[in-house]
Amino acid sequence: MVIGIVMGIAFAACAPSVKVVEPVETPSSELCAIDSLMWRQPDSALAQLQRQLLISELLYKNDWGQSNRGELLRAVAYFDSLSFTLNDIPHARRRHCGPSFRECGTQSPNRSDNIVFLTARAHYIKGVGYYERDSVVEACKEYLKALEVMEEHFEEKDLAGEKAKFMALTYTRLTDLFSDLYFHEQAIYFGKLSLAYYQKYDAKTGNVAWMLNNIGSHYDIMSNYDSAYYYYNQGISVLTDTNSLIYRGIATHLSFLSYKMGGSPSFLTNELHKLLVSAKSNQEYASRCLTIGEIFYHEWQFDSAWYYLNIAYNQTNNVPTKKQAAEWLVEIGEAHGKSEEASEFALFLVPFANMEENQSATKSQLAELYNEYRQAQLQQQQHNEAKKHAKQLLWTIVGLLIIVTPILIISHRRNKKQKQDLETQIEAERHSHQMQQAALSGRLKRSNAALKEKSLSSAAIPMSKYSPQYTQVENYAEEPICKQILSTCNDKNKPIKSTVPVSAYADMALSDAQKAELGNVALRHYGQLFDKLKERYPELKGKDLLYCQLSLLGLDNTQIAVLLQKSISTIWERENRLKKIFGSEDNVSVILHKFLID
Repeated sequence: MVIGIVMGIAFAACAPSVKVVEPVETPSSELCAIDSLMWRQPDSALAQLQRQLLISELLYKNDWGQSNRGELLRAVAYFDSLSFTLNDIPHARRRHCGPSFRECGTQSPNRSDNIVFLTARAHYIKGVGYYERDSVVEACKEYLKALEVMEEHFEEKDLAGEKAKFMALTYTRLTDLFSDLYFHEQAIYFGKLSLAYYQKYDAKTGNVAWMLNNIGSHYDIMSNYDSAYYYYNQGISVLTDTNSLIYRGIATHLSFLSYKMGGSPSFLTNELHKLLVSAKSNQEYASRCLTIGEIFYHEWQFDSAWYYLNIAYNQTNNVPTKKQAAEWLVEIGEAHGKSEEASEFALFLVPFANMEENQSATKSQLAELYNEYRQAQLQQQQHNEAKKHAKQLLWTIVGLLIIVTPILIISHRRNKKQKQDLETQIEAERHSHQMQQAALSGRLKRSNAALKEKSLSSAAIPMSKYSPQYTQVENYAEEPICKQILSTCNDKNKPIKSTVPVSAYADMALSDAQKAELGNVALRHYGQLFDKLKERYPELKGKDLLYCQLSLLGLDNTQIAVLLQKSISTIWERENRLKKIFGSEDNVSVILHKFLID
């Protein structure tokens, strides 16, 4: 039994690991054989899967329904399984493989790229099928999944040619999807991404102009007229055929934008009439009538508005155009005695009454999908930027090392040689000094004795002859008047605040006697300083010297203003005056201490 269990485990461990996706529906006989065929003949199996995708794409390109929807869904599951296997295997193992990827666990790089591209296309077509069934949330998920498959496997430089075209097409689908539900910001975001990929392959100018017009329309609706004008104008500039539908559409938008930005209504309606005459279909004619009718509606020319809006309503099958025309016709009819005629339009609007409420859940889910995608994109951008900065930092460090290392080596060798030369010189000088030491010993003894005698004679001279006029600078703050001033200014029970008027501290003001006493104390401690200041700066006044005496106590301008009962602005002016006299921007107390040091 033990041997049997061990062998069973061994056989199980040898079995290949394959991610199996269960089909939702019963698979066709063709797809049932793919799973086993995949390991025996991978090229044939891949062809079977690709066939289902190509059928779906062919139906889509010819505007036919997705008749092979079930087979496509199962093919998508198999494609995902293949992509999952490829993504799980390191890129280094995808090289130099034989015809069967069972032999090495994967395919060659080109084949794996093809499988990933097919997988993304399968998700795209799956999304198209959902969109045809009005399942916009599921369609959005599939479009985003297609982008995720491409972005995870390919680097940006590899998304060129057909891959760039596919990316542009997918972003265009997302632009349309969010546009239909009036998500302006989201539609602009995906539209700009689509434009970026249009530029990576030889896109038709009509497609580029259409997208520029689409982005401009959303800016227009958001009343961002400058951006709207920019994109409309860009759309016009890329077109060479001025007789095309897209050209006339952008020209119409530009004319109406000019009206909203203050242009002449009569001139613009004439321009729009020219475009109306050039219309090639009822749909285009109705669209131009809607624009002209809107101008007349805003200009309160309701008879003309009624005429053009009626044409727009009756000659179009486009639901948004018909709905907008109906809303204005109902409003005009009810306000101007045409309620009977307006009832038809009101009846048309009934199904739309609760549409916004019914779409709220869908909009909420789409907003969440967009936010998740944007968050993932931002995180990826931050990751890429971090890698880029790390790479730049690495190259900078390598460059510095390449430059600095030779310099350090040369410097080290030079220092080593200098050290050796210095040691040789020191040794030679040491030997010379030893030879002279004996001869000089007697002379040094006599010199030391003379210095000692001179030192003793200097000590006998009174200290007062060599001392400055002040000898107790450090005791200035210990004088009674100074201690009294500092105690008053630093009283915690009555702190001095700059926000309180100076007059509120009148009881702290210095009397004339206190000022005189402070002056005498300052002269006793700093007499020589003040004598030099008066000699060097004759423009100094008595109030300037008093300010200096208080500054030497370490007081700030607010405290000095209280002691002198002057406004704080006056004290600041006095300090600025002293700074100007002394020619320095430092605090006055700092300037005075510099004088003391000198």
